[in-house]
Amino acid sequence: MNDTNLNKRQTSILDLLESRGGLSRAEIATLLSNATSTSRITLIRDLNKLVELGHVSVEGKGKSTTYKIIEKNPILREINISTYFQTNFNERNIHAHFNDEIYVNLSSLFTQKEQIILDNAKKSYARNVKDLEPSIYKRELERFIIEFSWKSSQIEGNTYDLLETETLIKQKIEAKGRTKEEAIMILNHKYAFDSILNNTQTFKQLRFGDVTQLHGLMIKNLNVPSGIRSQAVRITGTLYNPISIRQELDVQLRKIISHINSTTYPPDKALIAACMIAYLQPFADGNKRTARMLSNAILIAHGYFPLSYRDVDVNEFVKAMVIFYEQNNLYHIKKIFMEQMQFSADNYFQIK
Repeated sequence: MNDTNLNKRQTSILDLLESRGGLSRAEIATLLSNATSTSRITLIRDLNKLVELGHVSVEGKGKSTTYKIIEKNPILREINISTYFQTNFNERNIHAHFNDEIYVNLSSLFTQKEQIILDNAKKSYARNVKDLEPSIYKRELERFIIEFSWKSSQIEGNTYDLLETETLIKQKIEAKGRTKEEAIMILNHKYAFDSILNNTQTFKQLRFGDVTQLHGLMIKNLNVPSGIRSQAVRITGTLYNPISIRQELDVQLRKIISHINSTTYPPDKALIAACMIAYLQPFADGNKRTARMLSNAILIAHGYFPLSYRDVDVNEFVKAMVIFYEQNNLYHIKKIFMEQMQFSADNYFQIK
C-alpha cells in the first residue's frame, strides 16, 4: 500500500534538490557524479519515479527543465532505515529529549491516495461484518484477538508462539517453559480488547481516564505501578531520554489526548496515538502495548479495521519506533500502519 522505499541514489537526488533548490538534469548528473557513476537512462528513471511518487515537481521544457523538491510534512520524509542504523547510537545526531514542538507536524499524515485506500478498507470492513453470520463473526473476532495478542506481546519480548497463545486464550492452559508473566501479558491483551469492544463509543472522544484505565488493564497483575510514573525510564538502544518529571508527564499526556481529539481524520488519530504514547513513555512499563491497543480502540470506534501486526518484522518495528524517538520521523511507522491495514483487510472478517 505504501510506495517502495527509495534507493540511495534517489535519496541523494532529494538531498541535492533540498539543499540547492531547482536543478536541471545535467546539473543533477554532474553533482551525482562526484559520488557515483550514473547513466543518463538511470537518472531519467530515477527522476521520473520521484515525480510519480510526488517527491519532485518538473518546471519548464527542454533544456530549461528544472526539478524541484515538493515541500512535504518533514515528519514524513523518508529516512533510509538500513543506513540510519549503520551509525552507532552514541554517534547519531538526535532529539535527545521530548520535543514539545512536534505537534505542529502531527496533522494531515495521509495523502489523498492513502485516504482512499483506508476509507475503502473501512467500507469493506463494515460490509463484511454486516454480512457475516454471527457464529462466523465470533470466530473471526477471536482469531484476530489471538493474533494481535500474540504479536503485540512478541514485540515486547514475549516468547509464546502463536499456537501456544491460542491455547492460552481459548483454554487458559499455560505453555510449558514459559513464565507466568508472559501468560498474564497475553491475557491482558485479550481482556483489554474485550473492554474496548464493550465500550467502543468511549474512544471517539478520549478522556485522560480512558488512557490510564486502558494502561491499567494492560499491566494488571504484572507488578507494574499504575498511573503516571514518578521515576525516570530509559530505552534500550537509544540516547533518547524521556521526560522524568511526573507533573510534566501529566501535562504532556493531556496535550496528546487533546491533540488526538482535535484531529478530524480517524486514521490520523490512531497513528498519533500509536506513536505519541510510546514517545512520551508516561507509564513505568507497558507504554507501547497501551499505544497499540489505544490506536486499535480509536480505529474500531470509527469503523475501521483494527491492526493485528501479525506479519510485522519485530526488528523493523522496533527500529521504526527508535527513528521516531530520535528524529521525530513517522515515515516507517506510517508505512507499517498502512501495510497492516491492508493485511487486516485481506485476512480478517472475509465473507468468501
